[in-house]
Amino acid sequence: MEQDFATKTTKKKSWKRYLPMMILAVVGAVAGFLYYLLVGCVSGACPITSNPYISTVYGGVLGTLIGYLFTPGKKKEEQDS
Repeated sequence: MEQDFATKTTKKKSWKRYLPMMILAVVGAVAGFLYYLLVGCVSGACPITSNPYISTVYGGVLGTLIGYLFTPGKKKEEQDS
């Protein structure tokens, strides 16, 4: 019974560990879309900035990768379980 409770509490806290990555993914996606709107590529020769969907996804992926740097690792107690 105690083990079930411990498992549930660690699962509830596990999503909080990824919060910086999720926030920076959204910020990156917004930044990618703003880059498309403000800078963009009029001729259509630029593969990333000529399409709003690609530029938004690209910004989101970059934001996720940067957010991964700020995601804390597991504590030693969590790794032993």
